Amino acid sequence: METYSTAQKQRLIELNADGAIINQKFETVEERNAFFKKAEKRLIKENKEKLNKFIEEERLPLTLSIEDSLEKWLIQKEAFSRVATPVIISADKVRKMNIDHDNHLREQIFWLDGRKCLRPMLAPNLYEVMRDMYRVTRRPIRIFEAGSCFRKESQGARHMNEFTMLNLVELAGVKNGEQMERLEVLARGAMEALEIEDYKLVRETSGVYIETLDIEVDGVEIASGAYGPHPLDANWGIFEPWVGIGFGLERIAMVKGGYQTIKHIGKSIAYVNGISLKL
Repeated sequence: METYSTAQKQRLIELNADGAIINQKFETVEERNAFFKKAEKRLIKENKEKLNKFIEEERLPLTLSIEDSLEKWLIQKEAFSRVATPVIISADKVRKMNIDHDNHLREQIFWLDGRKCLRPMLAPNLYEVMRDMYRVTRRPIRIFEAGSCFRKESQGARHMNEFTMLNLVELAGVKNGEQMERLEVLARGAMEALEIEDYKLVRETSGVYIETLDIEVDGVEIASGAYGPHPLDANWGIFEPWVGIGFGLERIAMVKGGYQTIKHIGKSIAYVNGISLKL
């Protein structure tokens, strides 16, 4: 049986063909090539139609639409406030996340020099902001941020060097011992806001956060929640109970939109809203 050549398979993935087409087998090379030619022509037409629809009707990429839905839910229903923090962070903040020279995550960081890097996660800045907001107000703090993070990830179907996270954190608004229950409430609220019905909440053990609550859709982890107090908190001067969830917006868009890879829906000059521009 014949399968697609590497170039043919890459082209079909680029045009976001479904799995049944990509994994199809053929009796002969001639049959394969003829089928590929017809499939490519049809997919090019579909991509052009989708691009015109995006220009004329949709206008907002799915990833940004997802961010918008989560933002409205958090602000209007959960009384969270949005913050914006720097993309460049200090090496000291990385160290406070227990990412030292012996931690493999350090090799994934984009260092600008020995003292600064592009943030690999939103947590360091949010730790600092929620701590100081609580110090000033002495009231429960509910904040969130959405923005780019950077890691030297393996270039697979679910990873990119630049990706968008939306992290929510709630400090001193939940009783100790009830953190996991609060995480589940927030996770279900987020899925309702995104109109995602088929998902799983999975509890996992964590070397950093002790215990996490992951949200999975079609076997893809789209978000992960954690809570404190835990040992990392002391590095930031945090001593009150807290909960937080980090959502990978491109991963949500990938599963929600049915895209073959995360690169279709991430920040790109080759794709617009999952539509290939190589047509």
